[in-house]
Amino acid sequence: MNNIPSVDLADFLSGDPKRKQKFVDEIGTAYEEIGFVSLKNHFLSDELVEELYKEVKLFFDLSEETKRSYEIEGLGGQRGYISFGKEHAKGKKEGDLKEFWHFGQEPTADANLKEEYPPNVIVEELKDFNHTGMEAYRMLEKTGIYVLRALAIYIGLDEHYFDHWASNGNSILRPIHYPPITEEPKGAERAGAHGDINLITLLMGASTGGLQVMRKDGEWIDAIPEEDELVINVGDMLERLTNNKLRSTIHKVVNPPKEQWSNPRYSIPFFMHPRGEMPLNCLEECIDENNPKQYEDITAGEFLHQRLVEIGLIKK
Repeated sequence: MNNIPSVDLADFLSGDPKRKQKFVDEIGTAYEEIGFVSLKNHFLSDELVEELYKEVKLFFDLSEETKRSYEIEGLGGQRGYISFGKEHAKGKKEGDLKEFWHFGQEPTADANLKEEYPPNVIVEELKDFNHTGMEAYRMLEKTGIYVLRALAIYIGLDEHYFDHWASNGNSILRPIHYPPITEEPKGAERAGAHGDINLITLLMGASTGGLQVMRKDGEWIDAIPEEDELVINVGDMLERLTNNKLRSTIHKVVNPPKEQWSNPRYSIPFFMHPRGEMPLNCLEECIDENNPKQYEDITAGEFLHQRLVEIGLIKK
């Protein structure tokens, strides 16, 4: 396998039981084998993607002083601006060569949440930035719900098992800017090798290549989706919940060749988190004598806090 498998959400939504099961089997098998797929026929329109990238580039082109005015202390980087080099991969001390922004959940009136999410930070200089970001957030959330429904069937759960937990969940949309590299990085990468924290991550096409995924045999392969596809991968929460049945694969964003250092890179992942009170206790459907329970019981909120400390966004 030299590229990640491609799947078509239209199969799942077709109303044809055979096509629906085909999608379930394809995505489930891919997530057991490599933890990544590229997905076509999602809910993001080309026009919305184009508009979002336009707004994101306008934001990162603002002055350092203006951007830093949107860096809010005390939120653990969960909303607003996070400045260059502040986040690092778990176990690394070098900061990643990136700056980014976080849009978060704006719950519906009937959400009945047990936790209170911080409000989104409004960028005064760009009148369409927040509206466009949240429009994309909703389309990615909708896509993610259907992917989780397919995975619920694959695992042997009720199709709608994840609906309550993931709807109005603590998900994050993260536009990232990797600026031009101006000097030897000294061990730092655009994004060091890591697994994602959440249930699943949905990534719209980056402006340049660089995303690499580790195969089971330890080899790195390039993740190259078609232009209209999302890259969707399993996060650590889902790996833990499924007792390692579905794989949260290590991945990274490598630095470009030196002759391309002057090129910036933009990417926009959507980290799909559940509500904080969701138990991540290993599912009985994923435990047997050949695969005994691998993890202690924990909630999604507790696990998220642990990991934000480990990657440097929350100080102990």
